[in-house]
Amino acid sequence: MRRSGMSRFVFPFVLCSILVASSPVVHAIPKVVGGKVADAGQIAQDIASAGRLRMQSQRLAKLYLQAGIGLKAGLARQQIDATIGEVDAEFVRLARYGQKSAVQRVYARSEALWQEMRVAATKAPDIAAVERFNQIADDMMVHTGKLAMLIEGEGETQIGRLLDLSSRLNMLSQRLARLYLQAYGGNQTQGILVDIEQARKEFASGLLELDMARENSPASRDAIGLARNQWVFFDSSISELSKIGRREERAAQNVISSSERIAQVLDQTSLQYIKDFTEGSRSNR
Repeated sequence: MRRSGMSRFVFPFVLCSILVASSPVVHAIPKVVGGKVADAGQIAQDIASAGRLRMQSQRLAKLYLQAGIGLKAGLARQQIDATIGEVDAEFVRLARYGQKSAVQRVYARSEALWQEMRVAATKAPDIAAVERFNQIADDMMVHTGKLAMLIEGEGETQIGRLLDLSSRLNMLSQRLARLYLQAYGGNQTQGILVDIEQARKEFASGLLELDMARENSPASRDAIGLARNQWVFFDSSISELSKIGRREERAAQNVISSSERIAQVLDQTSLQYIKDFTEGSRSNR
């Protein structure tokens, strides 16, 4: 029989040594060369990196909670370990912004929050630890969002809007999954339910806007189509929360797997935007 609320948290939770391994999120950034095209392409890559940090703040909170309530806990721990290495690499990639006067304060705060989250991830996910982890994740989400905006201001990139939208949707998918797991784990306060519905509506409308963008290439549209397909399963499972007695583990597993797949395809969408932009810029020279 399933238990509700705080009793769903399982122990002990000990992270294995940090591994830099592959995760569902792909970030093989295309190479950009040649004058202003290279500059604009680099800025685009950096916007995507900052957006990925924003997404990972919520994804890690989701995985941490997932392990705590015992849903594929072993896999969640492995994913946390792998993601720690990836986030470390993203901060190294963006390290030069720590020297730019207009950006350094936000970069430093984002990195400080990451170091705090990194330590928090090694602790057993009891109720207090999960609450604190979520607070850090939300602070990091805000500051890395500011970081992406400031990086975009460093140069003129025509794809800044689409990159921001695709990365924001990616963050929303992970935040929504995290909020769902909070409710699944027993926290069905009005605040959580309102946040779920708000994130759900925002994701659906944003995905439609991204899909309708005239700048889409056939490749980016295909990636968005994959995200739409996963959203059908994701949204259907979330709707089960409103049905008494239907909060089944199967629905929670669907949320977990669909959110991971959405993270992958929306990251691919962002990278496709960068590729389309750089190739288009070269052809217009």
